[in-house]
Amino acid sequence: MRAMPGSSFSDRAGTARPAQSFLFLQGPISPFFRRLGRALAARGHAVLRVNLCAGDWVFWHGPDSTSYRGELAGWGAHVGALMDRRAVTDLVLLGEQRPYHVAAIAEARRRGITVTVTDYGYLRPDWITLEHDGMSAQSHLPRTPEGIRAVAADAPPPDLTPRFGDSFAAQARWDVAYHLLSSLLWVLYPGYRSHQIHHPVLNYLGTGLRLLRRRRMAARAAAKLAELRAAGTSYWVFAMQMEVDYSIRAYSPFDDMTMPLRQTIGSFARAAPADAVLVVKLHPLDPGLRPWPRLIRQLATTAGAAGRVRFVDGGSLEDMLASARGLVTVNSTVGVWAIRQGVRLCVLGHALYDIPGLTFQGGLDRFWAEAAPPDPALAADFIRAISDTIHIRGVYYADPGLAEAVTAAAARLDAAASQAMAARMVRAGGGAACAPLVPAARPRATGPGQRDRRALPVPAFDANPQKL
Repeated sequence: MRAMPGSSFSDRAGTARPAQSFLFLQGPISPFFRRLGRALAARGHAVLRVNLCAGDWVFWHGPDSTSYRGELAGWGAHVGALMDRRAVTDLVLLGEQRPYHVAAIAEARRRGITVTVTDYGYLRPDWITLEHDGMSAQSHLPRTPEGIRAVAADAPPPDLTPRFGDSFAAQARWDVAYHLLSSLLWVLYPGYRSHQIHHPVLNYLGTGLRLLRRRRMAARAAAKLAELRAAGTSYWVFAMQMEVDYSIRAYSPFDDMTMPLRQTIGSFARAAPADAVLVVKLHPLDPGLRPWPRLIRQLATTAGAAGRVRFVDGGSLEDMLASARGLVTVNSTVGVWAIRQGVRLCVLGHALYDIPGLTFQGGLDRFWAEAAPPDPALAADFIRAISDTIHIRGVYYADPGLAEAVTAAAARLDAAASQAMAARMVRAGGGAACAPLVPAARPRATGPGQRDRRALPVPAFDANPQKL
């Protein structure tokens, strides 16, 4: 049953309540959004999905979906008119900084429409996020120790024991189907422009080759780590993120990973102890389209730190951090793991967890000598706060965790539950909603980061380190 916008339904207690009208845009590459839409419809709400490319259509098609085939320039007016026609009350999506989503969120805010964003959880492995307005720097979670403690005071202790397994095989299979069909069937959605940096074929080939070599790479990484430990060498870790990770472009001053690498290596050369080492850890799913070892060697040589920067591809980041002096990251979720384990942490971008008492606030040059570990009590309150307010239990790709996530999300998206959660944030913020750290990032619909998905760009490398 699907309610018409403006109608009402009776909840399980028999109370008549107005039905909501949900508009779904792009989400996880899985059946999660489709099944969530059905769960909301079963509760009496109106549901509609807009497909922007063939990959979207694969995961949700039928009478409760529609397609937009025009250019990005006309998308804002189109989705705004659709919101008016459907009397939309709620907009649901993944990736609030994607150009299409930036425009849709702007239209939603003009109309007072509630925006909910989902993504992988900060707590791994079987949690996902569900937040108002956005994640990371767009989150309304308090950014002060006092605010975190206030939210935690109303939250139950979290059970972080893993309950659900997920399926990497399903994730990979659906991801390949989504992106290849979107590329091959582009003529069905001629105006669509992806937010991805590289063509999916290049990503899959590169990632596949690296996965085939992962045992050998893990052995090499373990040997390098054992060498450092045997020599009693002090070392810090820089955790690389994938350049396709949109949080790099949206929630940091960087356009790629080269920029934070240059900044970190330069600071390490200037301010870290002369006998210390910086370990640069490659993300396990990086497609390897850039020659990172050579690039990092050049950056280290230019900074005067040749021989003090070690590139590591493979192995366990958690194992590396167990004996590390500290961690530098742009805004990776590994920062939350570091906080839980008491690892000193410096954040270069905007991150939900960049809070005094959890991360070093004195700048990168002072980090190497002055940083203290996270406050254990505040760290516990932070985990307690985020587990209860911005997370739900479950996974995107495999039952029963997928079914659990659908059930929890449908309950959280209910207007009464949503409003109650927003009120908690207001109370924790001292009577006013906690403002996001940064405004919505500018849409990047064109340029190097937004290449036409039909082109197969050749990864370039400039041998001049001054231009990296």
